[in-house]
Amino acid sequence: MGVDTGKSAFRTDNPDPGANRTSQAYFDLRGLILSGTYAPDSRLTETELTVKLQVSRGTVRSVLARLAQEGYVSAEANRSARTRSFSEDEAIEILETREVLEAALAAKAAERATEDDITAMTATCERMRAGRELNGRDEYSALNREFHEQVRRAARQVTLTRFVDSLLYPLVLRQYRDLERSRPRSTVFQEHEAILASIVTHNPEAAAAAMRHHLSAVRRALQLKFTTP
Repeated sequence: MGVDTGKSAFRTDNPDPGANRTSQAYFDLRGLILSGTYAPDSRLTETELTVKLQVSRGTVRSVLARLAQEGYVSAEANRSARTRSFSEDEAIEILETREVLEAALAAKAAERATEDDITAMTATCERMRAGRELNGRDEYSALNREFHEQVRRAARQVTLTRFVDSLLYPLVLRQYRDLERSRPRSTVFQEHEAILASIVTHNPEAAAAAMRHHLSAVRRALQLKFTTP
């Protein structure tokens, strides 16, 4: 998957307009890491990052310190850092935690979703169907993320959402994805439709079960070894 490294491409989570340069550099570098521009265990040096982010060395140090605190990078002694990599045990724990938390959010979404929420999720699923038929993998992946975000917004549960956002599962997914797979799994769309149907009918138990089934299938599709079925 090609990645445009232009600033507008990797600024995936823009701060408020009044944010200072350090905040902007943080969002830029985090976006680069999440986009896959840097592979797991890639070395990040101050010299490179001052040019890439167009900021001072002091700003780069502040950004790396924040990203290290949040787990995106591992700090090194020589004023550099490495993007995080995960053992299989760590990866499985993170993905299993995601299943539990997002299942709870899906249940809350089934209780609290408004007509506007349901309309937005339905539109995303319809666009995913078109993306699947056109084999638009990049757009399909973006819509997949948007659907999950819409479920979280519909849940209106700030604490659970914060816990999910703190997980580093996007990095795990990138590290352990099957690079030989050129298309999304054939059942992803049906799994999303099952989640949506449960939310539309306001059935929390069914929504939680559908989300857990979906994320369990995501985990099993990765290149991870499991000791249990």
